[in-house]
Amino acid sequence: MKRASVLVMVVCAMMLSGCNTVEGMGKDLRKAGDAIEKAVK
Repeated sequence: MKRASVLVMVVCAMMLSGCNTVEGMGKDLRKAGDAIEKAVK
């Protein structure tokens, strides 16, 4: 039970810290997709 509690806390901490970076990650993925699309053309 203790192990599960620690796992839940770690996951929650990662989610909270990731909230600020999700938008930036989306922009990076869009740029990568654009580059791949240009390479295909």
